[in-house]
Amino acid sequence: MGSIEKWKQEILETESNFADMAKEKGINKAFLTYAAEDAVLLRGNKLIIGKDTIRAYMENQASGHMTLTWRPDFVDVSKSGDLGYTYGYFTLTYKDQEGDTVENKGVFHTVWKRQTDGTWRFVWD
Repeated sequence: MGSIEKWKQEILETESNFADMAKEKGINKAFLTYAAEDAVLLRGNKLIIGKDTIRAYMENQASGHMTLTWRPDFVDVSKSGDLGYTYGYFTLTYKDQEGDTVENKGVFHTVWKRQTDGTWRFVWD
């Protein structure tokens, strides 16, 4: 397997572990675990810049009764093997104020950056 394919597989494995953690240990823990220090989230036309700001944002989200599932449909990586991206569909499920289950579906796009320790962390979500 060439380097490009190997790196794509690393990113897909990281994305899968990220999604599994969100399901098993909660959305907040997963996002904070897989965010790079300089990560940026786009949420509702607002940029949340940096891991500390992301942490503060996550602490204010009532994600305890939410589930988030996703799977990338596409992955690519730079020839240098330091940046990659994925995209696909997600489903966010939660209970509304009346106790009814609500499903929000949409498209995600994540940019991944190889860290100095060789791991992949997202820099854009």
